Amino acid sequence: MLRSVMKLTTRILKVDPAAIHFSDSAHIDGSLPTFTCAETEKNLLEAAGIIRDTSETVAFPTETVYGLGGSALNDESVKNIYKAKNRPSDNPLITHISSLSQLNRVIYSDISDDCKPLSHVPEIYHPLVEKLWPGPLTILLSIPDGSNRNTLSKLTTANQPTFACRIPANPIARALIALSDTPIAAPSANASTRPSPTTAEHVFHDLNGRIPLILDGGKCSVGVESTVVDGLVTPPMLLRPGGFTYENILNIGGPLWKECLVETKVNIKDDEKVKTPGMKYRHYSPKAKVILLVPEGDSQIISSERLGRLKSLVDKEIIQQGAKKVAFLNSLHLNKHFIDGKCIHESLGTTGKEIQANLFALLRKVDEEDNVDLIVVEGTEANEEGLAIMNRLRKAASNNIINF
Repeated sequence: MLRSVMKLTTRILKVDPAAIHFSDSAHIDGSLPTFTCAETEKNLLEAAGIIRDTSETVAFPTETVYGLGGSALNDESVKNIYKAKNRPSDNPLITHISSLSQLNRVIYSDISDDCKPLSHVPEIYHPLVEKLWPGPLTILLSIPDGSNRNTLSKLTTANQPTFACRIPANPIARALIALSDTPIAAPSANASTRPSPTTAEHVFHDLNGRIPLILDGGKCSVGVESTVVDGLVTPPMLLRPGGFTYENILNIGGPLWKECLVETKVNIKDDEKVKTPGMKYRHYSPKAKVILLVPEGDSQIISSERLGRLKSLVDKEIIQQGAKKVAFLNSLHLNKHFIDGKCIHESLGTTGKEIQANLFALLRKVDEEDNVDLIVVEGTEANEEGLAIMNRLRKAASNNIINF
């Protein structure tokens, strides 16, 4: 168990993403952003100074979820991330960079004249990063050779020979990393095991008093974490579904990704090392019990017999739980009348992108604001965005599943 952290005063500073402007080549050459709002620039410079000059952490928005960032080069910063979240130290962190120039200069210590933007990125990744960076794609790279060249804290990698890396698309995240010129290690900015935060309010709820600063840039657009791929193995693997779909990877990756496998391992041994976050420990879980309704067969045809059988199973679960307050989150096929009685109802959306964007926020709403005892969630088919959605929901439900 990690020791408790000292109580801090947590400030929230507003930052306007529309006031931050990057050149088209900034994610390659590392050129700095310009600003059309003095307050946004001032607040980002303050946050960048914390990242660059101290061992403290800053919470900030990305396009996926809010991240809790510290310098990926500084052991004490990384320790403070783990402490604030109460996160197991063998759960690796993703290193966020602002440009390929920063990857080469700062992580690989390569300032040679013949260093090209993708010099340290294996060829298998080139079609993906050329089209999907900046964006919610994380790739596994080899740790720089030689102890003198390896600038990354071993705590970000759980002492493994690879590290996870991405360039986020959110201009606040990119500006923070660029202004500090520091690769930022950042898991989601929530208390460990809780649903990931998609607003600054979610971060404050979980980490108030544990971190000094939250940059408030509004709601995250994607709503689930980045897609993680490993191109260092043959065949390559999708380790974690996320903001880009498996189908995106196959279509954009080219011939070398046509045989890409999807990591399906459910049970990870206590002493087993994992290459990416989200694989080993309980994740995304509200305090209330979650029951996941998993569609089977032709889920678009909801006959009265099938619906009656499903309602009986859910009613039985509610009675066994002694649940006095129940929330139902529906998606594509069931409606708000599925559960009878005084049930709190929320719609996750009618498309994969909507469901993905609303998932964590609505899990948090019914759990933290409505204080329900039980959450029943309608799942989706596990393709396109549904693969990432069902990955998160299965973890949130701890495999409390009813097939329908």
